[in-house]
Amino acid sequence: MQDDGQIGFYWTTSDGAPTTLHVLVGEDDEPDRLVATHLSALDDSLIDASRRFGELLGGGRRPTVQDRQDLGELYRSVDRACLDYARAVERLGLAPDARAGQIIGTAVLMSILARHPLDMLGPAPLEGELDEPKPGVVGGYGEMAQVDHARPWKGGRWVVRTEAGARLPLTLSMLLYDSSGTNKDAARSEHCEAMQKVVSSAAETDADPYDVACALDWLLYDWLMAHRDGPDSAEIVFPKGRDGDATVLVAAAAASVAARATFDPALVR
Repeated sequence: MQDDGQIGFYWTTSDGAPTTLHVLVGEDDEPDRLVATHLSALDDSLIDASRRFGELLGGGRRPTVQDRQDLGELYRSVDRACLDYARAVERLGLAPDARAGQIIGTAVLMSILARHPLDMLGPAPLEGELDEPKPGVVGGYGEMAQVDHARPWKGGRWVVRTEAGARLPLTLSMLLYDSSGTNKDAARSEHCEAMQKVVSSAAETDADPYDVACALDWLLYDWLMAHRDGPDSAEIVFPKGRDGDATVLVAAAAASVAARATFDPALVR
């Protein structure tokens, strides 16, 4: 169901009862067709949302009361679609390809941008614990710093460790495009490993869903901003030979939604 003026889309049975892709693929003779339809519908929804809400998502103006309602419906619709896709391909034993990663990645970025003006993003890892950089060229080594090795669900972020021992904030985009001597492929692999570590530990009994959500929001956002088609684009591209990162991206997106649904129950109805 995807009507004009509607934000997002949803699935129904043949008699009109609401359902999900995850349920349908277990009952249909051509589940691959349904998965492809889901991705195409999500892609259409993202194109429509960027046209309707581009100024809000880009920070061009503050949202009105109606805008806040629309942005709320946008991120919830997008998040549900990402989680539903992840659960469906897991049920079918399929691995997301690069196109699926591109669409899910763009959806995650749009969700984050929609939640930002609603003040629904938590702190980035190590927020308030890093040193302030000074103007000029910085000498040091980039590293993925974990918040707490004993609590891997808290995630981590890139930092520059200077020879003087200071830790300065760094992003994957800066590491890939504004730094010298960087092994880009290794940096991408380490970033994906950091996301996998949060996803794997999210189910531990003492893992805090809020910590998991904050960690994944930042790691996903950092990866996505470094893999856009251009500085003014939300389209995600995978470098040559990195198609396998789509599986990590989809799993992290689903884990983020599942974690946030524990304190935002409107996410999963």
